[in-house]
Amino acid sequence: MVKQVQKLMNDSPLARWTVLVLVALMMFFAYMFVDVMSPLMSLVEGNLHWNSSVFGTYAASEYILNVCGFLIIAGVILDKLGVRFSGILSAGLMVLGAAIKFVGISDWFQTTAFAGWLGSWWVEMPASAKMASLGFMIFGCGCEMEGTNVSKILAKWFKGKEMALAMGLEMAIARLGVFAVMWIAPIISKAFGGSVLAPLGFCGALLCIGLVNFIIFGIMDKKFDSQLAAAGISNSEDGSDEEFHLSDLGAIFKSKMFWIVALLCVLYYSAIFPFQRYATNFLEVTLQIEAAEAARLFSCFPILAMCLTPFLGIFLDRVGKGASMLMVGSVIMIVCHLCFAFVLPAFPQKWLALLLIVVLGVSFSLVPAALWPSVPKIIDEKILGSAYCLIFWVQNIGLCFVPKIIGALRQSTDGYFVPMLVFASFGILAFLLSLALKAEDIRKGYGLEKPNIRK
Repeated sequence: MVKQVQKLMNDSPLARWTVLVLVALMMFFAYMFVDVMSPLMSLVEGNLHWNSSVFGTYAASEYILNVCGFLIIAGVILDKLGVRFSGILSAGLMVLGAAIKFVGISDWFQTTAFAGWLGSWWVEMPASAKMASLGFMIFGCGCEMEGTNVSKILAKWFKGKEMALAMGLEMAIARLGVFAVMWIAPIISKAFGGSVLAPLGFCGALLCIGLVNFIIFGIMDKKFDSQLAAAGISNSEDGSDEEFHLSDLGAIFKSKMFWIVALLCVLYYSAIFPFQRYATNFLEVTLQIEAAEAARLFSCFPILAMCLTPFLGIFLDRVGKGASMLMVGSVIMIVCHLCFAFVLPAFPQKWLALLLIVVLGVSFSLVPAALWPSVPKIIDEKILGSAYCLIFWVQNIGLCFVPKIIGALRQSTDGYFVPMLVFASFGILAFLLSLALKAEDIRKGYGLEKPNIRK
């Protein structure tokens, strides 16, 4: 006779919100590391002798291994071995990649014979850029895998509860990393005499703390799984539910909704994350201000997003309207990028730049807050990890090529006008896909417009 457990761990608000904090902090540290060199682009070009094309190649390297298939493997690992193993593995990959990148741009490395050999071929890419890109590739594997892993963790711990709010708060905390690094990186760099290495080392140390967080989470999650097993509740983490098969991936690829969501995701994020890489330099050039001031200005990008995302999560949990929010967010992004292309260069005012940046942050609240909690509504829980990873895989294809394209366009056109038009065009296509998503939801009744909390 199965022993019934009166209260599960995730029934305790303290336990489930502790899990949220543990995993969200790791993504906060990861977002800091991703953009640590963005506010230092002028220093990177001067100290490391990278041009815009090299910087674009470096930025794209974060996604190369994911595009080559790692994220597909990561999804299988996540569904076969569970969130605990995947979480520690991906956190370890981030720490390893950060260490390689740190070594690659160090003065010591530049004097080694290996650096001389790296610099002897493909001479357009300095040895430091090649080594940094290798580290960023490995880090990117861990970062993207952890992003999908966190989504599945929250879907598991907040099932039938405040799922959209939890995912929204996680995204808000992660985005705080962008705000923090835009301020902290220039301060640390200045304190160490214009060093690029010092901010990188600081963010790498934070990733080590994030790894410890996931070890603590693993202990909690194991206990939770024991409770689920004792209660006779289906649980993918200990293999008690229907076994995952590689053939299940076919069900994902055959899903029309999966492709709409995946393509919407890649188009939307291709207009956000690559823009973040160049935003500081764009403001520096357009407004004719110092790089540190430009970085502080752009640091406001996630502020309104962080404030709005939890409230949007509450709205989605209690009211719904997820598909409609995707449409509104896409329209806002189109308007902002067109203003960056036409209006800001004509009226280079700091207040106008700040207004556009903050409004773009509203879009960055609406779309992700609605997008990620919608995936469990269209994909079976057994293959949810693979679905998230495959969406990230499609997204990474765009994120891999777009930074390189933007870097090349900026260098060939000697400005940011054409790149901003490219970003706006991505928004237009994302809006069309959001219309298709809402139409499909009306036809099939997935419940994307319905609230998440079950009454």
